Amino acid sequence: MTIYNYIALKNAKDIVKGKVEAQDLREARESIRKLGFIPTKVYEEKAKGEDNKDESKNVPKGQVKKLGLQDRMDFTSTLQILAQSGIPIIESLMFIENDAAKLKVRLVARELRRQIMQGATFADTIAKYPNQFGQIYIGLVKAGEDSGELEKTLQRLLELLTKEANIRGKVIGTLMYPMFVIVLAIIIVLVMLMFVFPVFKEMFDGMGKELPWITATLMSAGIFLKTYWFFVPILLGSLFGTCSFLMSWQPSKRKIDDIVLKIPLLSDLIQFSNFANFVAVMQVAYDAGVPIIECLYLANMTLTNHTLKTKIEAATLKVQQGQHLSVALRSTNVMPKMILFMIATGEQSGRLGDMLLQATSFIDKKLDGIIDTMTKMIEPIMLIVIGGIVMVLALALYLPLFNSYLQD
Repeated sequence: MTIYNYIALKNAKDIVKGKVEAQDLREARESIRKLGFIPTKVYEEKAKGEDNKDESKNVPKGQVKKLGLQDRMDFTSTLQILAQSGIPIIESLMFIENDAAKLKVRLVARELRRQIMQGATFADTIAKYPNQFGQIYIGLVKAGEDSGELEKTLQRLLELLTKEANIRGKVIGTLMYPMFVIVLAIIIVLVMLMFVFPVFKEMFDGMGKELPWITATLMSAGIFLKTYWFFVPILLGSLFGTCSFLMSWQPSKRKIDDIVLKIPLLSDLIQFSNFANFVAVMQVAYDAGVPIIECLYLANMTLTNHTLKTKIEAATLKVQQGQHLSVALRSTNVMPKMILFMIATGEQSGRLGDMLLQATSFIDKKLDGIIDTMTKMIEPIMLIVIGGIVMVLALALYLPLFNSYLQD
């Protein structure tokens, strides 16, 4: 038998220390639980002089960093599985602290466990880290803890995060192909201008004839870029920086968000990808017992398009003033009619949660259809773009030769 030292919680708030005799670490933890305590740290007595593998060795101290979507999914999945197994939150966080794959997840788990041991609730603790979890996550956990259904709320959160990851993956997957083609086109043009056109310069000069304007323009551009090659990365960096600035600067972003909603098919992709997360959060929050106004506030945080966000905020104010949810959302003229019909039906029948779940399924199917259509349309459009670039370059090279033959 081995003697184990332990630090545990009594009545979920008081810290107690002591010793138990057991065959192994697992049996020691079981003995501590039988005493009515929640073990937070258990170690062999002989390891006491060796700093007991202090948690600082397992988790280096440092600033808690923002958790990405996959990090939150891993954290929530582990927490939900352990909670479903009946393991207390402190022990669950200790497991994540010691065994999570990523350092930032371990740091977050350590901070949460430390504050909960000092008497804070799980919801109040994560509320101090909005950058790590986000307001939606915090709001739903608080609702789940208040209703005594934290385990179910964690399961709903995991489904919500998985859904968000799937939608993001679909949208990114749709845009990857055109982005690849655009990058490839830029590389082809640069190679042709810098290395191919200068080779033909001497031959064209030997003809002693005036070059067509397209040839002369591309030839001058190629010679300039080959001579001042260091301008190439500067120009590309400036182009990327300008695009990033325009997408992040609020005045330009608002204008772009408004314009994309007027482009056929692209507007459908923007609307349904935004409302997919919006309705999913609404459904999860409503099932967790969150009041409808707070459901709207939480769901509105998922909207990335400024125009949609502004209109839904206006609808939220109308609901706050006593208007029905479906009527207020209909007045925005941005939400699909089928979703509005489902919400109205849910309000009238008292089954709003079920209808929101049906609306989520409808949006998923609609979004899949839009993405399939866009994928089919992008391929011929990209072929036309590449074909146009090749045609311009070919004309620039061969027009002087054709003109020479015709004049001869």
